[in-house]
Amino acid sequence: MSPRKKRLAVCMQRALSGCLVFTAAMPLAYAQQAESATPQMTAKQLDTITVTAQSREQELQDVPIALQVVTEQLLDDIAAEDLGDIDSFVPGLKVNSLQPTQPSFELRGISTDDFGIGTDPAVGVYVDGVYAGRGGGVLLPFTDVQRIEVLKGPQGTLFGRNTAAGAISIITSRPENENAASGKLRLGNDNKTYFEGMANVAVTEDSAFRFNGLFNHSDGWLHDSVTGEELNPENNWATRAAFQTRFGDNTRAWITWDHESLDQNGQATTGVVPIPALPALPAAPADPDSFLDPLHIPTASDAVNGETREFDGATLIVDHNFGWGSLTSTTAWHQYDSMNRVEEDGTNLSYLYVDSTNTESNENFYQEFKLNGSTDRIDWIAGVSYFQEDADQTSEVNVLTDSVDTLAQNLGLAPPGGLFGPISDAANMFGIPVNLHGLPWNEKFVNTLDTKAYAAFGDVIWRVSDKLNLTAGLRYTRDEKEFTWFNDLRSAPELDAQLNLLDAIGFLDAIGIPKEALVFDVAFVDPPAVMNKGVLNRAKKSWDDWSPRFVVDYHFQDNLMGFASLAKGYKAGGFNALQIGSEFENEDVWNFETGIKHTLPDYRLSYNASVFYYAYDNRQAVTLDMTTDIPRFVVNTSDQEAWGVDFDLRWQATDGLGFDFNAEYLDSTYKSYVNPQGVDLGGQPTGAPEWSMAAGVNYVWRLADMGDVRAAMRYAYVGKCRSNDESVSVLGCGRFGAVEAGEAQETLDARIGWTAPNGNWGVAVYGNNLLDNQYVNTFGTYGMTVLGTVGARMTEPRTYGVELSARF
Repeated sequence: MSPRKKRLAVCMQRALSGCLVFTAAMPLAYAQQAESATPQMTAKQLDTITVTAQSREQELQDVPIALQVVTEQLLDDIAAEDLGDIDSFVPGLKVNSLQPTQPSFELRGISTDDFGIGTDPAVGVYVDGVYAGRGGGVLLPFTDVQRIEVLKGPQGTLFGRNTAAGAISIITSRPENENAASGKLRLGNDNKTYFEGMANVAVTEDSAFRFNGLFNHSDGWLHDSVTGEELNPENNWATRAAFQTRFGDNTRAWITWDHESLDQNGQATTGVVPIPALPALPAAPADPDSFLDPLHIPTASDAVNGETREFDGATLIVDHNFGWGSLTSTTAWHQYDSMNRVEEDGTNLSYLYVDSTNTESNENFYQEFKLNGSTDRIDWIAGVSYFQEDADQTSEVNVLTDSVDTLAQNLGLAPPGGLFGPISDAANMFGIPVNLHGLPWNEKFVNTLDTKAYAAFGDVIWRVSDKLNLTAGLRYTRDEKEFTWFNDLRSAPELDAQLNLLDAIGFLDAIGIPKEALVFDVAFVDPPAVMNKGVLNRAKKSWDDWSPRFVVDYHFQDNLMGFASLAKGYKAGGFNALQIGSEFENEDVWNFETGIKHTLPDYRLSYNASVFYYAYDNRQAVTLDMTTDIPRFVVNTSDQEAWGVDFDLRWQATDGLGFDFNAEYLDSTYKSYVNPQGVDLGGQPTGAPEWSMAAGVNYVWRLADMGDVRAAMRYAYVGKCRSNDESVSVLGCGRFGAVEAGEAQETLDARIGWTAPNGNWGVAVYGNNLLDNQYVNTFGTYGMTVLGTVGARMTEPRTYGVELSARF
């Protein structure tokens, strides 16, 4: 065993030993406290949480998986609207949600740094057991969410493909056999207006409808310093309809339909590079030491920003009980069209303009048949599934002829003034009515994907004795993918029309510049793209995977369980969207985990602790290579490993007072990685922070016939990124002038609300990010080397408001 592996083994052993010592000490500590407990303190028991993490209904404390549940109450406490609002309170989870149509997910340091449709995510998102798919259709607004289960570590056996890092399982509410209605209205700063309503209508004793509607609007927290336009707004609405019924005593059917419409400006970018007055140009490449603080400089934008999405989805779940077991059929269909345009330069200057645009169209179908049953000793599940996806994606870079002139000057390809500007000015001197200034210039990569995935799976829990359980599971998956690349010459119809005029009258010949010299690309210029301009390229390949899991859990006492597990997860092989002909194999991860789950009912307390180690092979990531004259997207492959500790605790201290605490320590490094620039990063940190934690406190005042008042406060902390020899060069981690990327982050949310005695009415005030901290989310670096520009996209400042609710 290598010295590093020995150190990891010793650290894991010490951590687990600490957990067991903590377990042994806990009863004694709380026995001493219980001697002085008042009757009121013992009146309320710790709530039991039921989860379906193992495709079975189980109590949270009986599931041998590192698992955190986000309850409906927590969602209310932090005024959560989508998954991007909960990650701070789930240590180890990171959701980049500033662009709802192009989010990214990271869990335990594993993420997918690729926006192409040829690559699948490493964190699977599921809604009522149905895989939500990729990119644009994943980050949808919450409608009628009951709870969210975040499963940490690979879940390949139970959930299947694309759960190498873990799974996020969203469970929604089903129609109930009663008539009920509710509504919630939030009014906040920046003209925030958020409304959601629900109506449940019982048709018969066995049938009911449930309808949900949601509307969300905000002016945005950033304003253009020149035009006064509101930036970073929110504008979307969603609706959901569900129907549930029974056919006899043994069959139940549940069908849902979801629709969402989003239409808003894209994420704003603030330029952080000092811009000199013309005729001087920014230094290219831009000097990171000169970066300004985006919080203390004005924002000016000239991009026609836009982010849109139309989403539709339908799911049919049918359960039939045979007596000896039950059969569940799940059928689902999703379709969405999305577009996301983001300014990269962070200025309102046409000679520096550049934006990137991603357009997607996706349709997928899922069918699963699952059998499950149990005996005195065996609890089993077996099933098969089929998934089909058809996707189209267009990745664009948009510039203006003015910014092409700047690029050409900086690269030494044109004299001062550039190409198109001087030609236009010279033609005007001779009375030729042309204008080559500020004309649009577009370059794009078009990809299509056709995926078919087949799977068969089984999972068995063997109750060897009253204390010992053994679990074994296995899933076989076959993925078949067809992929195409198409990259044509740049498109500039307005420019070409005027160049054709100049060519027809002989002006271009007169100045010695052939028209062909003015038709070139500035974005997609890597060798495969250049050699295949205008050529449709196709590829077809299949991949297979076996994903097992083995678990042993032992109940030392009725409420104390220890467990150990070995599980595999994987991310399906695929194709690199922006590198023609490039493909990659499955990404595999093996995870070993051991821990304890302990509940002390007499003290209304439960806690869980686990230690894990994983090895992740063949991870694919896309980075922007800024070492070339013109930046280009490149794909790199690395092997990673990590070990860490997860801990969570819930304590209902008194009838009214409750606490919770969650934390994760992570040491994530590269096992082997030589980046495209030849830098060896083996043994260096991957960038993921070591510590993340969250704590919450809530108190309920029972005011008898005056109702109840509930106050809650939640704090979250994520440590600073761990830099390596690559992260600084790509502006991913570190301090650059007056701005820092990847700094430690703190969040504090609070809410206090009153509910009427009958529960029908309520009013609350809330505040998110009360510390008013803002951080760099990402840098726009596409223009850094050729235009001398860099833009920063920031997280949201403090928000606050009032909430009115009604329930009947």
